Amino acid sequence: MAAQAAPMETGHAKMNSVDLNALTSQARESLTHAPVVTVAPDAELAVEKSAVSVVSAAENEDYQAELAADEAAEEAAEAAATTVSTATSVDVPASAIGNSVISIASRYVGVPYVSGGASPSGFDCSGFTQYVFGQLGIELPHSSSAQAGYGTQVPASEAQPGDLMWTPGHVSIYAGGNTMIDASKPGTVVDFRPIWQSNPTFIRLG
Repeated sequence: MAAQAAPMETGHAKMNSVDLNALTSQARESLTHAPVVTVAPDAELAVEKSAVSVVSAAENEDYQAELAADEAAEEAAEAAATTVSTATSVDVPASAIGNSVISIASRYVGVPYVSGGASPSGFDCSGFTQYVFGQLGIELPHSSSAQAGYGTQVPASEAQPGDLMWTPGHVSIYAGGNTMIDASKPGTVVDFRPIWQSNPTFIRLG
């Protein structure tokens, strides 16, 4: 067991030597052959410093891989949610299949109604028709009443899928039969629905 020394109290004389006669012969033998370690008065303590490198988040491959995995998981969840929300309320008439306007419009089934919206993040009625026809090179104003002044009016008996369908305060896209596709009102999403207007105006564009 290692020996311990109590701190010297003030006023006591310093012990400069050890009385070997008070030790047992075995202890004297051990003390005689104990190694002596000396340190030069001008000795200095040197501590080695290890280099620390810092890598930015953009250069950290493991971190970037983790971010990419999280982003992929979020996109998969959004895709799954979109798949659920894009179920149409009515069947698309066979006459609308292959129609370029209906084909583009159907991409946005499930997009929520947003007042003043004119992008896939949210549409109102005229913002939806403006965006769809805009992809076909047909520019329309973002106003249902103003859109009524574009194109050529056709009788209901001659209406075709892809024609603009207008009533005061609302505009949609005719999808054939008794079906239209539109951004209806707050709380709904873009969808195919039965025509509810009693006497809509059909307008052919392009």
